[in-house]
Amino acid sequence: MSQTKVIIVGCGIAGPILATFLKLKGYKPVVYERLTLDHEGGVGLMLQPNGLRVLALIPGFDIDKISGQYIDKLTFRSWIPEDEATLAEIDASTKERFGYRMKGVDRPGFRRLIVQTAEDHGVEIHWEHSLVSLEQGTDEVHVKFENGHSDTASFVIGCDGLHSNTRVSIFGRERADFTGLTQTAGESPTPASYSGKFYMSNIYANGVSMIAYPISATTTSWAVTQQEDEAKETWRAMDQQKQDEFKNSPLANWGFEGEGIVRSAPKLIKYGLYDRPELKSWYKGRVVLLGDAAHPTSPHLGQGANQAFEDTYHLVRLLVKYNPEASQPSTELLSTIFSEYEGIRITRTAELVRGARKQGEVRTVVGVEACLARNEMVKKMWQDDEKLWDAADYLLSGPFKGKSEI
Repeated sequence: MSQTKVIIVGCGIAGPILATFLKLKGYKPVVYERLTLDHEGGVGLMLQPNGLRVLALIPGFDIDKISGQYIDKLTFRSWIPEDEATLAEIDASTKERFGYRMKGVDRPGFRRLIVQTAEDHGVEIHWEHSLVSLEQGTDEVHVKFENGHSDTASFVIGCDGLHSNTRVSIFGRERADFTGLTQTAGESPTPASYSGKFYMSNIYANGVSMIAYPISATTTSWAVTQQEDEAKETWRAMDQQKQDEFKNSPLANWGFEGEGIVRSAPKLIKYGLYDRPELKSWYKGRVVLLGDAAHPTSPHLGQGANQAFEDTYHLVRLLVKYNPEASQPSTELLSTIFSEYEGIRITRTAELVRGARKQGEVRTVVGVEACLARNEMVKKMWQDDEKLWDAADYLLSGPFKGKSEI
């Protein structure tokens, strides 16, 4: 019997991992990506225990050998003239509690690793294929791409991120709402005074904040979040003049772990932070969404990729549960699988999306009084770090406890 073919749209962070699991479970995944392999999207990425728990299920995938840097401490700093201080400094050794430690990685490098992992398992990947339409039949889905190529599979999984063409194809176009925040980011040599101190640092100023964490023993990834009017033409492809202007602006002046790192970054990128409407369903017929295509989030909890890996675990688990032979599924069977999948995931991801947005708003409050109030809130919140880590169990102990079901 021929293998059940599955088209995965998107080869960012979720797509290669999902494809690897499906291949291991007897499916024939084929991945289509609109960009090139060497397209560098984003800078650093924080792998957290819930995401690492999923990655560790891939045979031979040694998470300790992922190029990156484990985090030893979480720090919270205030960088306003009225209150230049450390608000909290917390041990981030999460391994004893959650089984895994947080690890900062270079996003492009990590993507290359997981793409290679998928290819090593025999996954077929096609680059520079942008989906333009889907047509669903009784037992299959026909997919057409902008370059004229077309393909057919039993079902389709959209992993194509915030600007998902898969989502548009099944649910129509929606308005993306600008949150009023932008991020400018880069990777820089770690300041000499913090060499060997592997901290994930949150630095709060007036109307602006920085997050910085190591992605190697000598390199720090950072992002500056600010309130700003929407002006897309200045984003993403920052020319050298705009990069130099930012490096010489007041937004380049940070203390603590941020000292000097904006000016020393070889390259800056900039992007707006957007929300999309919460979906009530993630599938239609034989097409289902996963990761940012289903629940795009702002980055303030660092859970985007990790939640996509949780999605992957549950979708694969349910495919194994209801279709253990990886045979050609009926639309009715897929409806059972997809419905249970979204039932598990929609509420959880919606809560985290709202939580991430709230974090962004708190980080960038404007005015001295508001900043001082925020600082006091952060101090009180982290007074009992054991209690907070207990609360983090909901976030970091997923998507399963004990033995994996896949």
